[in-house]
Amino acid sequence: MHALSAAVADLMREVARDVVLPRYRNLATHEVEEKTVGELVTIADREAELRLNEGLARILPEAGLVGEEACAADASLTSKLESGLNWVIDPIDGTGNFASGKSPFAIMVALADAGVVQAGWMLDPLTGRLCAATLGKGAWIDDERVTARESGAAMPIAGLSVLFLDPADRQAMIDRVEGKFEVADIPRCAGEQYPRIVLGIHDLAAFERTLPWDHAPGALFVNEAGGRVARPDGAAYRLAAEPGRGLLAAASPALWDRAAAILYG
Repeated sequence: MHALSAAVADLMREVARDVVLPRYRNLATHEVEEKTVGELVTIADREAELRLNEGLARILPEAGLVGEEACAADASLTSKLESGLNWVIDPIDGTGNFASGKSPFAIMVALADAGVVQAGWMLDPLTGRLCAATLGKGAWIDDERVTARESGAAMPIAGLSVLFLDPADRQAMIDRVEGKFEVADIPRCAGEQYPRIVLGIHDLAAFERTLPWDHAPGALFVNEAGGRVARPDGAAYRLAAEPGRGLLAAASPALWDRAAAILYG
C-alpha cells in the first residue's frame, strides 16, 4: 500500500501543478458553468478528472473509476460502488471557492472495495498539504502521523453544513446547538473541513448531503486519526449508489456521542 499511496500522491500533485493551479484566478466566463442549481463546474474540474482517471488507471488497472463529473453526466455510474475495487474522485472539492478565486479547495481521491473505503488522499493545491489515511493503519499529514485532538475551547466548535436542509430543519438545528456549541463558519470544502477536526481547529462537523466523492477520503482520515465519523444513528459510513442523508464527524468518540444527542436527539 505504501508504494500505491506514494504513486497516488505524486499523481495528485502533478494534476494540481499542471491542470488546477494554472486555471486558478484565470478562468474565462465560458469556462464556468452551473451544472445544477447552485452547483458549479469549471473546465479545470473536467480536465483534472480526466488526468486523474488516466493516472489512476495506470496505478491500479483492475479498479473502476467513479468521478464526480462523470457521475454528473451519468448517475448510474455510482452503482459501481456496490461491488469491487473503485477509485472515487473529486477533481476539485470546493469548486465554488475555486471559481471565485479564493481558498480553500482540494483534490480528493479514495480507493473503496465494495463500498468500504480502504485509503484516501486530500491535497490542498495552494499549500501542498496532503492528508492521507489507510484503513487500519492510521492517518498522516504529509509525512507525520496525526491523532485527532479537540480544540480545547470553552464550548466545542462546530461546523454545521445546513445548506441542504429545508428551512424548518435548519432552524431547528440552530436552535438545538444554541448555548452548547460555538458555530463556526464552514469552509465550503470537505477537503478542508475534515482536516480542521483532526488539527483541533473545529471539534465537529455535521453534513446533510453525503455524496461519496465529498466524504470518502475525509471520513476515513478522521476515523483513522482517532475521531469518529458516522451516520446520525451511529451506523458506519459506507459508500453506496444511494448515499443517504446525514453524517456527523467529531474529534473524539465521546464528543461524537454528545453531539449526536444534541443534534439528533
